[in-house]
Amino acid sequence: MWSSEGYCLDYSGLITSEAMSTSRNDARYAAPAPIAADGWQLKRLTAPSRLFGANGLRTGPDGRVYIAQVTGSQISALDVGSGRLETISAKGGDIIAPDDVAFDQDGTLYATEVMDGRVSALRRDGRSRVLRDDLPCANGITVHQGRLFINECRDGGRLMELDRATGAQRILLENLPSPNAMEVGPDGLLYYPLMTANEIWRVDPEGGEPQRVACDLGVPDAVKFDSDGYIVSSQVASGQVLRIDPRSGERTLLAQLAPGLDNLALADGRLFVSNFTGEITEILSGGETSAVLPGGLNWPMDLTVGGDGRLYVADGTYFYVVTPDGSLQTVGMLFSPGYPGFLRGLAPAGDGEFVVTTSGGQVARYRPASNETDYLAADFDQLYGVAIGPGGVIVFAELGTGRVHALQSGNLETLASGLHDPVGVTFDHDGRALVAESGAGRIVMLTGSGYDVVVDGLAQPQGILVRDGQLYVVDAGAKEVVLFDLNTKARTTIASGLPVGPPPGVEPKPLKGMPPFSGPQGPFAGIAMGADGALYVSADADGSVLALRRSA
Repeated sequence: MWSSEGYCLDYSGLITSEAMSTSRNDARYAAPAPIAADGWQLKRLTAPSRLFGANGLRTGPDGRVYIAQVTGSQISALDVGSGRLETISAKGGDIIAPDDVAFDQDGTLYATEVMDGRVSALRRDGRSRVLRDDLPCANGITVHQGRLFINECRDGGRLMELDRATGAQRILLENLPSPNAMEVGPDGLLYYPLMTANEIWRVDPEGGEPQRVACDLGVPDAVKFDSDGYIVSSQVASGQVLRIDPRSGERTLLAQLAPGLDNLALADGRLFVSNFTGEITEILSGGETSAVLPGGLNWPMDLTVGGDGRLYVADGTYFYVVTPDGSLQTVGMLFSPGYPGFLRGLAPAGDGEFVVTTSGGQVARYRPASNETDYLAADFDQLYGVAIGPGGVIVFAELGTGRVHALQSGNLETLASGLHDPVGVTFDHDGRALVAESGAGRIVMLTGSGYDVVVDGLAQPQGILVRDGQLYVVDAGAKEVVLFDLNTKARTTIASGLPVGPPPGVEPKPLKGMPPFSGPQGPFAGIAMGADGALYVSADADGSVLALRRSA
C-alpha cells in the first residue's frame, strides 16, 4: 500500500503511482507528484478539493455556472453537463477575493471583491478594470436591463446602483443589516436578503419605501427567481433551500442540506446551490439532491491529534475531524452555536477541549461538543500558531506585530518582539518555546533575554513540531518537510514537491478579511503527529491532508 515514489489515494483507499499528482487539468492545483525521501512513506488522507470553497453563483451567457471563490481569489466556470471546470480568473490575477458575480448584455463579468471593497469588470477579451474601490464588504451584485446594482454585506451596509461606465453611485438604501446576494424579480422590484435580520426585503429600483417579504428564516444569504416567479433562497445557518411566494410569503422546503450554503443559480431549468466547502449541489424534485462537485477542505491550516487520538483540522470557517475512511466530519462551523470564529491555530487541551487562535485576533478555549467558547485574550494582529507548554502556559504567534506571547492564569506576557512574520510555535522536551520565523526563513528558540537561531536557510517555514529531539518543519516556500535533529544538528528533507503554499510563479494578493466574519486571512501549513509516529501535514494548496511515516 505504501511506496516512496510519489502517490495519491484513489477512491478504493489504495495508493497508486499516478494518483497522488493532481491528474485533472481542471483541478485547483496541478503539479507533479510529491516525493518522500528514502526511509519514508507518503499518503494522502483526504481527497484534494476542486475549488477554494464556493461562494457566489451566476449562470453566464454561455450556459455555464460561474463560481466565485473568496479565499482562492478565483472565478471558475462549471459545465453542468460534463462537470468540467475552467478557471476564468486565477489566483494571483487582477480580481481579489471575489464573492459574487453578474453579467451584462455584452458578456462583461462584474465581480464584487468583498475584502478589498472593490467592484471590478472583466471583459470577454480578458481585460479587467476596477469600477469602484471604496465600498466596504461589497458583496451582492446583479444586472437588470443594463443597470448594475451592488450592496455591502456589513452592519450599516448600503444598497446602490453603479454606472457601468464611470462607477458613479446612486444610493437606494442605507443602514442595512448585512445584505447579500440579490436579484430583480418578475415584478421589477429588487429583492435582497438581510442576514443579520434573518429576513428578505424588496425595493423599487427607482426608489421608495422597502417592503419586507419574509422573516424568521434560516439566515438567508441569497435570493434568485425560478421560472414561475417564485423566490428561491439559500439559508446559510440552517442549510435549507426555500421556495417563497413573493406575494404571500408562503414558503416550501425544496431541500435540506448541510449549513454553510452561500448562493444559487438556475441553468437550463436546473437549480444549483453552493456551499462554503466548495460543494455544488443540484436540487431535484421531491427534496432529492445530487452532488455535482464534492466539498472538501478550503485551506486547510493548523491540525492536531486530540486526546481521543483522532485528527482534527482547522479550516477557517469549519472545524473537522478526519474519519478512518478519509472523509471529513464537521465538528463546528461559523454559523453553529459557540463557534469561536475563523479558526487558524489549534492545540489540544484535553477532554474534548481545544485552544485556538482566530483570524479576528482572539485566543480561546473551544469545547465543540457543548458548543461553548471562552475567550482568553483578544485584539491581536493576525494570530497564527498556538501551543500549550509546561504548567498549561499558552504560547502564540502574532504575525502582524512580529511578537510571540505567553498567556497563563489570565496574565499576558510578551516573550519576543521584532520577529519577521512569526507563525508556527511548539515546545521542545525541556519546555522551551520554538518559533517559525517565516519571513526570515529560520526557526528560533526563545530565551529569557531574546532568542537563539536553531536552524536557518529555510524558504518560508510555517508549521513546526518537536518530538523526541527531532524538529519537523513544513517549509511552504520550498514545498518540503524538513527534519532537523536538535542533538546532532543533522538536517534532512523527508518530503518534497508538496502541495503547500501558492502555485509556482503565483504571488497571491493579501486577503484583508471581512469583519465581523473574519479578519485578515492567509495560509498556514500546519503539522501534527499521531501516537504511532505518523506525521500529518496540511496541504493548503490542493486542499488535502497528507500523512508521512517511516518505512517499516
